[in-house]
Amino acid sequence: MHTPKLFEITDNKIIEQFIKENGFATLITKGSDFPTGTHIPIELEINDKGDKILAGHISKTNLQWNEFENDPNILVIFLSPINHYISSSWYKQPNAPTWNYLSVHISGKLKIIHGDDLWNSVGRLTDRYEQESKCPISLDTLPPSVQKQINGIVGFEISIDKVESQFKLSQNRKEEDFKNIIKELRLSNDLSASLMADTMEREMKHSKLDLQQKSGHLVKSHAATF
Repeated sequence: MHTPKLFEITDNKIIEQFIKENGFATLITKGSDFPTGTHIPIELEINDKGDKILAGHISKTNLQWNEFENDPNILVIFLSPINHYISSSWYKQPNAPTWNYLSVHISGKLKIIHGDDLWNSVGRLTDRYEQESKCPISLDTLPPSVQKQINGIVGFEISIDKVESQFKLSQNRKEEDFKNIIKELRLSNDLSASLMADTMEREMKHSKLDLQQKSGHLVKSHAATF
């Protein structure tokens, strides 16, 4: 992923929280003629060795899983649903329009899991998303006829070998422009615009975006590894 330094996020706590909050990801393999992608929930977990990994599963009817053993190199993209167009008419000086968004890319090697490892992985995923249900279900208490459906999926773990992350939130704009972008987003009466304005303000505070005029740009101060 092309990641300008002003937008780069390297704080492991921020990255991990982002993955947990945006777990519906895109799993990408090289494919034969063209890359193959599948949209599925993928969880950040810690394996028996104490290593952080990504865990998930796909249907056996999805032939992408046939690529796993031939080439285990995988890209997983986590993308926030919060994104928005930024008009250059909101800047003090003429410039090109752009788009603000938040994304994390994880590259690693995939290993297929079976048996208890697969059962436990699906169970944890189910338990997580059932927390908010009025009448939560559990993999362990579902009827055997439903439990047998686990035979129709392929589970996997992905090592975390490379992390690329950027929150593109107009950090390259001067303070006056930055604040005016937030104001214009709020004036649009659009939910996605309002959420982007909230995100920019939150990241300015919690990610320590420094609004000092250094080289005419906003500067952020993250320093950590995943």
